[in-house]
Amino acid sequence: MPELPEVQTIVNDLKSADLIGATITRARIFWPRIISGLEPHLFCKRIKNRILANVWRRAKYIIFDFSQGGHLLIHLRMSGRLHLAESNQNRSKHDHVILNFEDQRQLRFHDTRKFGRFYLVDNFEAVVGHLGPEPLDPAFNANFLTERLRSRKRLLKPLLLDQTFIAGLGNIYVDEALWEAGIHPRRISNSLLKPEIKALHKAITKVLKRGLKNFGTTLGNGKPNFHSIRLSRGYNQNELMVFRRSNLPCPRCNTTIERILVGQRGTHICPACQKI
Repeated sequence: MPELPEVQTIVNDLKSADLIGATITRARIFWPRIISGLEPHLFCKRIKNRILANVWRRAKYIIFDFSQGGHLLIHLRMSGRLHLAESNQNRSKHDHVILNFEDQRQLRFHDTRKFGRFYLVDNFEAVVGHLGPEPLDPAFNANFLTERLRSRKRLLKPLLLDQTFIAGLGNIYVDEALWEAGIHPRRISNSLLKPEIKALHKAITKVLKRGLKNFGTTLGNGKPNFHSIRLSRGYNQNELMVFRRSNLPCPRCNTTIERILVGQRGTHICPACQKI
């Protein structure tokens, strides 16, 4: 599933593609379940002639603001991706939503697993209002993280994956951050000492910024893997320290990296650097 750096990379690319100010002239839906809360024909009717005023990210959602009011939110889920195409290009069988613009370009939503969702709403808070703080927001400092961790008593990794606790983190960046901080993912959240929390806060910021700098993480060569709107791949997979590096040496101490289950999620650790 695309996480904060991948979704932000898509948003940045959408902004640079001169879509702001463009008018949606037509929408076509080829898999109705992708549209949440509206019948597909109503979605197509209501989005027609909307003018894009802005595009931004909240957690793992891509949000389009319209100049007439209202918002389109897109959640990519496991395998969804957006790409720009010319109107004369053949449609892939996995292109499930197509938005036409007046300049003959199309924004296509491609999703092999069909888990992605579109929300056309008047108030975006109706969809994202329950989410936790943004980890790269200046207000998200070590003291703030300390308060949140000490108010919970949960396994650390599942808590960090909880989008109502922190928005935008997923399996890749949680594993990387816990390794950077030298903290075991099975630690109980309210047991962390203040120096450990400071290290974790610094690590979360570091791995997310590294992912952004590298335009996201693309794991493997398959079509469901992350690509941005021009089908460009990310490069962060080349700088991962533990994620999907089972049986390879730890970059810090050369101990063999292990894959364990934490909260039913595959988790990669160095057993020497991250002692329970």
